[in-house]
Amino acid sequence: MAFVLSLLMALVLVSYGPGGSLGCYLSQRLMLDARENLRLLDRMNRLSPHSCLQDRKDFGLPQEMVEGDQLQEAQAFCVLYEMLQQSFNLFHTERSSAAWNTTLLEQLCTGLQQQLEDLDTCRGPVMGEKDSELGKMDPIVTVKKYFQGIHDYLQEKGYSDCAWETVRVEMMRALTSSTTLKKG
Repeated sequence: MAFVLSLLMALVLVSYGPGGSLGCYLSQRLMLDARENLRLLDRMNRLSPHSCLQDRKDFGLPQEMVEGDQLQEAQAFCVLYEMLQQSFNLFHTERSSAAWNTTLLEQLCTGLQQQLEDLDTCRGPVMGEKDSELGKMDPIVTVKKYFQGIHDYLQEKGYSDCAWETVRVEMMRALTSSTTLKKG
């Protein structure tokens, strides 16, 4: 699974900067949680991809937000944190529990929450660094708009099984992409 390798590499890149570190070392546990969360998302697949072709959608994952050369380290950290927070919010709802195997969903939410808690220990040192502007775009606002589009899609589709499957695939792509962030 190449996306697992990119996830692990990104967590290392976000935690270590020039000269050794950002003053915050992400734990091996965080990396294992990230790999496990992607594995759980993969296991949550309940439908054949062919049965949901009519529901496919390009959610417009903002590439400038996930390509490492576009973000400074502090921004990359913020985007990774926000992607995990928004993913947790998406899957930690009553509507999502109706769509998925409850055990897998609970494990995923627990894993995402654990990653957020681990990242919280790093949040102060990283956020304290002065980060440069990313043009006129606020990375966190962009991530929130991306997830709002996903919420709107689910509502438009009546939270159908195929809509949730489309979102599951998108979340695997988004989380994999967001974790390839590195300092430009």
